[in-house]
Amino acid sequence: MRKQGRKPSELRKITIVPEFEGISSGVTLTTFGRTKVLTSVAMEESVPPHLKGSGTGWLTAEYSILPYATVPRNRRERMKISGRTREIERLIGRSLRCVLDLGAIGERTVFVDCDVLQADGGTRCASITGAFVSLYLFFKKLERERQIFGFPVKGYLAAVSCGIVEGELLLDLDYDEDVLATCDMNVVGDGENFAEIQATGEEKVFSHEDFFKLLELARKGIKEIIEIQKSAIKKALNL
Repeated sequence: MRKQGRKPSELRKITIVPEFEGISSGVTLTTFGRTKVLTSVAMEESVPPHLKGSGTGWLTAEYSILPYATVPRNRRERMKISGRTREIERLIGRSLRCVLDLGAIGERTVFVDCDVLQADGGTRCASITGAFVSLYLFFKKLERERQIFGFPVKGYLAAVSCGIVEGELLLDLDYDEDVLATCDMNVVGDGENFAEIQATGEEKVFSHEDFFKLLELARKGIKEIIEIQKSAIKKALNL
């Protein structure tokens, strides 16, 4: 039996709170069960050197786990960013660039910040899901203020984990399930198509059949998460 009596194909309780606590930079609080992530977006009037003169922009992400987010305490990455953190930052950036028209923003760089307040599995998925809402609302604000002409966000995007635990296919793994998983998968997409699929056999190989079953499980979860995103965005925009 999963925690809270969840069914194998059931998501944890997911909430998305844009403009959390009225923070002026438009911070979004996203929770997947006990996992809690703050995301925000900012933009600068410059691009990396290789894009100067190209007329197109860039998006990059930063990800961190705060010391109190885990037990035992997570050490701050002050001098050197770990390989895991760098990999997650690249995943978030790649995923969000899939739904952003970089040509429409001109030679500007979008910065996405993801800070994990509490980690109980699925922090990268919660980061991508919350960051999309922050990104969408950020550009809606610029559009309303006529700082941009044409909305650059091309579609919805969310992420969810799934895996095989004690022979059972499960959606949206918490930490206790993740450490027991013989197959662990993170899927990013719009519910029909995919931005990224990360799948790992932790202890042994997994079958072709199970891979596609997990993929369908993830698609179902992403569709449900996108409905939560849409509801949060509509509420934030007073629609």
